[in-house]
Amino acid sequence: MLPSTSNYLLKNGRVPASLLEIKSIAPSASTVATTGTENNFCLVDVEIAAGAIAQIIPAGTKPVSPSGDIPVIDLQGGLVWPCFVDMHTHLDKGHIWERSPNPDGTFASAIEAVCADAQKNWNAEDVYRRMEFGLKCSYAHGTKAIRTHIDSAGEQGTVSLGVFEALQAEWGDRLILQAVSLVSLDYFLTPAGEKLADRIAQIGGILGGFAYMNPDLDKQLDRVFALAKERNLNLDFHTDENDDPDSVTLREVAKTAIRHEFSGQIICGHCCSLAVQPPDLVTETLALVKEANIGVVSLPMCNLYLQDRQSQRTPRWRGVTLLHELKAAGIPVAVASDNCRDPFYGFGDHDVLEVFNMAVRIAHLDMPWEDWPRTVTQTPADLMELPNLGRIGVGLPADLILFKARNFSELLSRAQGDRTVLRQGIKIDTTLPDYRELDDLLAI
Repeated sequence: MLPSTSNYLLKNGRVPASLLEIKSIAPSASTVATTGTENNFCLVDVEIAAGAIAQIIPAGTKPVSPSGDIPVIDLQGGLVWPCFVDMHTHLDKGHIWERSPNPDGTFASAIEAVCADAQKNWNAEDVYRRMEFGLKCSYAHGTKAIRTHIDSAGEQGTVSLGVFEALQAEWGDRLILQAVSLVSLDYFLTPAGEKLADRIAQIGGILGGFAYMNPDLDKQLDRVFALAKERNLNLDFHTDENDDPDSVTLREVAKTAIRHEFSGQIICGHCCSLAVQPPDLVTETLALVKEANIGVVSLPMCNLYLQDRQSQRTPRWRGVTLLHELKAAGIPVAVASDNCRDPFYGFGDHDVLEVFNMAVRIAHLDMPWEDWPRTVTQTPADLMELPNLGRIGVGLPADLILFKARNFSELLSRAQGDRTVLRQGIKIDTTLPDYRELDDLLAI
């Protein structure tokens, strides 16, 4: 039981070695027997003082500068993670499944269903309540920062971006929220597109959209990059969310970035078609992506759900991008939630642990584990320019998740509904919101 104070010692906690800032603490040899593979964790004692991490020492070591008689909580080898970072979501679409399900699970039907639902239902109250429901779930599960793509064209964009601003202010003491515009890139060739870029700059957001192969793609990308440079904005694209080997928008984004000598942060999400392209094209694309300093985020659950979906036919591929190859090329890779309980993905609960769990299974992020835990913590934090998040170090806020699980096998074999989430060292209420909160919106 954690004390009500924010000054205490967490004893015998296992921190993933890749997430511990103090590299002088070696992984524990005793971890071998627990994991069955390799040393993945550092067994440490963590002192929490005034809401921050005061010191981290090898378990059983005498504190360097004792802080007096403080409570001691023995974690008995339980895992200690930093709070999660979920860098690709669609909060404005979430939780509409009951009123607008996807009739056949295809990408085309998802687009049609969402557009119809938006036209009929997406007023400010509807968007606000569904987005806040998603924030409540994320917060309870242990997420600290979220980037959400917002459908931003026309009047709907005005409504939804206004709702985002309100939630960003109201939740500012609990969650760091970032907004990305989501429109087709041809939108930026119009006066409305330039006004959208101004609006994104006004709210401190990220300029983004979905790229697709078309004769004007070069012109569209040139315009987006120009708008971003003029306003000092970062970029975040949806690229190649399909299994077409001729879909090479990731490569085209990279070439445009190099041509414009773009110095801002660029993220490309999905990048699914990379997995079905010939090796020589993959090699060329990875080199360009590396040169352009692009980060890649994979959305394993949503892409597994949508990709290669055909009636009465078993899917033949997993829909995820080449995570191992990208990482080996020195390209930062993250995984994130994407859609939640909407026509693009009928499931989900804004739980980044579930995302990591599924990513491990789908993309074989084990044997060896290496630093894959960074894909939902440190790497997305860095890509979102949040250098104090996603890691555990002295002086950082004590925003932590405590698990009873002692290794990856235990962590990823159960849902971990009994996790403890700390914010500035204080245990928060992890009760999830009741689905019934949205019944009147969904006509249930």
